Amino acid sequence: MTIRTDQTAKNQDLMGFQDSAFQVKSSCAISMLTAKIKIADAELSLKLGRSVLIQANGRVKSTESICAKCQKKGFLPTYENALERINDIIGVRAVCSFEDDVYRMARVLSSHRDLKILKKKDYIKTPKSSGYRSLHLIVEIPVYFQGEMEWVRAEIQLRTPAMDFWAGVDHQLRYKKGRKEAFLIGEELKQYSQVVAELDLKMMELRKRIDAI
Repeated sequence: MTIRTDQTAKNQDLMGFQDSAFQVKSSCAISMLTAKIKIADAELSLKLGRSVLIQANGRVKSTESICAKCQKKGFLPTYENALERINDIIGVRAVCSFEDDVYRMARVLSSHRDLKILKKKDYIKTPKSSGYRSLHLIVEIPVYFQGEMEWVRAEIQLRTPAMDFWAGVDHQLRYKKGRKEAFLIGEELKQYSQVVAELDLKMMELRKRIDAI
């Protein structure tokens, strides 16, 4: 007789995310969203005379990350619960050259008729308490698979290189330390977030001066 540990049981409750059909649909959604971002960049490039996109990539959350988020939000970690209540199981991140390019990209994506914008979270104008800054779009995109169409939900994160660098450092330092160390690191990183915001503004002003020459 095999006795399941709590963690094993939770992982098995989320096994739907390991299903090949879910993986295929997720991969298709990421490819389609990445393509849309590149199309938006091409459109903006014609208008501005420069590219606004530096890079775009996507990922699907691991079962462990999904389980942890379910617990953080206070509901049972099941496939159905997670699929209904977690918006960023599928995620695409686009890094744009300047802060105003982030909003340009968001406007173009919002104009696409086959992309439903369910919610916008502007952590640039209103950063998280940690200092995190980024523009999030919760979207749905139609995916055709095995003769059926399904609206697949995903999160698009739009940010500048400085925001992306800060977020990467925050993740690496905060989650590899104990609770006390994480708090001290978090306080210092929050201060650096303001430095990053000021850098973004200065770079945008520099670009505008160059454009005016």
